[in-house]
Amino acid sequence: MATVALIAVGGAVGSTFRYLLSKWIGQPDGLPLGIFAVNLIGALLLGLLATLFLERVDISPNLRLALTVGLLGGFTTFSTLSVDSLHLLNEGRWGWALANLVVSGVGGLAAAWIGQQLARL
Repeated sequence: MATVALIAVGGAVGSTFRYLLSKWIGQPDGLPLGIFAVNLIGALLLGLLATLFLERVDISPNLRLALTVGLLGGFTTFSTLSVDSLHLLNEGRWGWALANLVVSGVGGLAAAWIGQQLARL
């Protein structure tokens, strides 16, 4: 249960950071640059931490999950997509990496559109 609580706290902090940073950067000319920046920063941080935790730094599993699943998962989910695709590329599974990116991107857009349409009913 302690693991779930740590992930929940990390998620709350991450989502708060996402909100604050995206509002600070804003949407000049209607472009979602704040969220774009959040996604890229989150991908960078998750790639950094995942690699550090797997290859260089030995930390407790609870802290690792609180930082990756909680904090960065709350900050952005794009980071997870990026790292998962990177792992596939590192494994030489180019087709699956491309499919993961395309299906997630197009699927995410389709899901957002469906949600938008449902809200308009």
